Amino acid sequence: MKKTATTFRPHAPLRLTASAALLALLAGCVAPGQPNDSTRGVPAGYTDWFNGGPQADIEGEDWSRISRIQELVEAGQYDEAIERLEPLVARHIPPAEYEMAKLYDAGEGVERDPAEAARLYGRAIELPSPILGNASLNLAELYREGDGVERNDVLAYYLLDQAVGEGVERAEPMLAELLAEGGEGVGADPERARQLHVRAAERGDAQALQALAEAHGPGGWLPEAPERAMDYAQRYAATLEEKAAAGDTNAMRELAGLHAPDGLLGDQPERRRQWLVRAAEAGDEDALGQAGRAMMESDPQRGRELLEAAAERGDVDAMTQLGRFLLDPEQGPTQRGEAERWLNRAIEAGSVDAMVALGAALIDDAGKRSRLMAQDTLDDGTGAPSTTLADTAMSTSPDVRRGIELLERGAEQDDPLALAYLGDIYLGDELVPSQPYLAIEYLERGHELGHPWATEQLGAAYLAGRGVPADGRRAEELLREAIDQGQSGALRLLGEAHLEGEAVPFHPSRGEELLLAAVEAGDTSAMTTLGEAYLAGPLEEHPGRGLELLEQAAQQGDAYAMVVLGRAYRDGQGLPRDLDAASRWLTRARDAGHASADEALTGLNRDRGAQGDIGALVEAAEDGHPGAMADLGRAFLHGEGVEQNREHARAWLERAANAGHTGARAEFGEMLLESDPQRGMQFLQGAADAGHEGARLALGRAYLTGEYGEADAEQGLAYLRPAAEAGNPHAAQLLGQAYLEGNGVEADPDQAEEWLTRAVESGDLSSRANLGRVLLRGEDGMPQDVERGVALLQEAADQGHAGAQATLGREYLRGEQLERNPRRGADYLLQAAHQGHASARLALAEAYLSAHGLENANREQALLWLDEVMEGDSDIALETLHDLLSDDIAATE
Repeated sequence: MKKTATTFRPHAPLRLTASAALLALLAGCVAPGQPNDSTRGVPAGYTDWFNGGPQADIEGEDWSRISRIQELVEAGQYDEAIERLEPLVARHIPPAEYEMAKLYDAGEGVERDPAEAARLYGRAIELPSPILGNASLNLAELYREGDGVERNDVLAYYLLDQAVGEGVERAEPMLAELLAEGGEGVGADPERARQLHVRAAERGDAQALQALAEAHGPGGWLPEAPERAMDYAQRYAATLEEKAAAGDTNAMRELAGLHAPDGLLGDQPERRRQWLVRAAEAGDEDALGQAGRAMMESDPQRGRELLEAAAERGDVDAMTQLGRFLLDPEQGPTQRGEAERWLNRAIEAGSVDAMVALGAALIDDAGKRSRLMAQDTLDDGTGAPSTTLADTAMSTSPDVRRGIELLERGAEQDDPLALAYLGDIYLGDELVPSQPYLAIEYLERGHELGHPWATEQLGAAYLAGRGVPADGRRAEELLREAIDQGQSGALRLLGEAHLEGEAVPFHPSRGEELLLAAVEAGDTSAMTTLGEAYLAGPLEEHPGRGLELLEQAAQQGDAYAMVVLGRAYRDGQGLPRDLDAASRWLTRARDAGHASADEALTGLNRDRGAQGDIGALVEAAEDGHPGAMADLGRAFLHGEGVEQNREHARAWLERAANAGHTGARAEFGEMLLESDPQRGMQFLQGAADAGHEGARLALGRAYLTGEYGEADAEQGLAYLRPAAEAGNPHAAQLLGQAYLEGNGVEADPDQAEEWLTRAVESGDLSSRANLGRVLLRGEDGMPQDVERGVALLQEAADQGHAGAQATLGREYLRGEQLERNPRRGADYLLQAAHQGHASARLALAEAYLSAHGLENANREQALLWLDEVMEGDSDIALETLHDLLSDDIAATE
């Protein structure tokens, strides 16, 4: 603390301090001319300091003694100076008391004792003397700062005002500083403060120049005036440069501050570095560390050298910064051992920042190793859960335990970053078992201390209802607060929430606005979320912009963006379907370690298989994709893309069924019914329990007929009736056929007609053909209805149903239920025969033989003849048979 010193001369003029204004102050009010009307009067017990009166009686010889004492102090001969002062102090000589007070104030020749200094300053100003102004100033500083005495802004104000009245120029900026915004019991008086500063500034007072530059700047206590603020700042810099030129390293550091991002002269990194380096090179140890940090961006190697020099001299902050630098992968290969050495030294010196820096580094490294181990587990083909190995390893990791211990030590000292880190650790379950409620305690404390990451995480917890009840309003409030603190992640979280519309109201345009702001802030995950929303919703489709954002995120290493791109190209979702592009992006995602990429690639290969790339389908099946295994089984079953092989089909369908594929269970179950009906029924039962409609129908038919085990009509109906009632035409057909034939149930023509009609109404052609045939012929107890029967058969035949065509063909040839029309009958039979309908082919042959006098030819003779006719191209043979029959018909007409 710099105190005002005065050199006394025996002939120094005496100044009168009593005035009308001061007398008014002593009465407890401010006289006209004193602008600070809200300031209270002089506190009781201190009026002697301001009561004026006659000057102290100081003889010429006393002045000589005091001058000699000053010389001794300047020479550092404190003991002799104090010895000479004591008699004068005992006589209550104010200048002697002032000199003794300064010694106690500065701790020169005696142990520093600001309380004793304040007592002596107070004694010195009880009687007016030439030292009144300087003693008042020094005493005001003690009261302003609460140094050795209880802080008292009112006393400081009157003491400074007295010093200004005594002509002590240095008191003017100090009084102005107090009046600028006021103090306890002292009202603000910006105008008087400005006048005092301006007067001091005109003399080149650095403190006043700095104060006026700040006052006219943004948020200052005077009207904002950028040009005036810059003028004062430049003048302030000029005074500092004069001092710096003389080797004042404090001035050099202050100049560096003027060029900092929040400095009065604006952010000028190069100028700032220059002044810090000059201060460091001039031997300022405090500047060494600052210069090292400043040099990190432009010259990391030089910055490291300066930090090391500062750290070697015991600069704890430099040790911490050096440790962080050595752990930063952006600065080159990390040097963990050396970094830990410096950080541990800083920790031993009590640095909380170093505790948190090392704790965070250990946790981050452990997290990276955990993710790599998880990826290795995914890649090893075991199929084990991906986090099991990592969790087991990390739960006993010394680094994790050490990292958490350091962070907890930081949290005990209310370090907000440590609290935010601990909240993140205990919300997840990557390194330690998740403890959401403990995490919330840490995050609440971090939020209260103003850490934006803690606030963001707390908002996310309220969104998800993790560790706290879900509360969208509270979540939005916290995330908005984090956004105001510059957290781009909070922009993304809130934007995503508005697109989801669960915790907060669904508001796509607001979500888009927030995500765009997050993208602008450089949040890569926001690029992915927004890009996906433009492709797949809920935002209005914007494929070009979506593709641009996703590619940008992918280029920045976002593996999920690669997955989204791969899926979009695979599914044709917002982008043209392009399986090659899908493969490229999904392969990149897999190489980048994204857990879902392998599964997506396997699904892609299945899609390639569906397009005829049987090799891709085989690869997907061999990778264990249940759908691909089922598809490959079907391919072998039907000979699609591969040579038909029932054994291979059975093997792949069985693997798919065992992997949980419901459709494969149903198909494999039906395959087994012939060879192993009990096991087949078990697979069908499993598929039916999983909701597979076909399996339920197969079970219903099997239980009704008892074909593959003991019949159970009740169970069969339980499977078929709900499906039929829900509109499944096949179930309705099965029920109708069962009631028609009395198959497992008592025959009931009415029920049969009802269910077959339902099947017909659902559009089932087989049911239309079946019901038409029964009504036409009046079979199975069904009342005959030729007109309706013909209509149903013709509708089915017109839609290509071979059975309906065959029935109509035979009926027109026979002429029993319908008027005989051989040509039309032959046409229908030919249509059915072309579709492979065996009985239609036989009917054509029978009709031809009958037309040639072989009316009594039996079935075997017709089949033998048909086989001979159809040696070679069967389609040509059928056409020939039809034409021959038609010719015969024409000849008889």
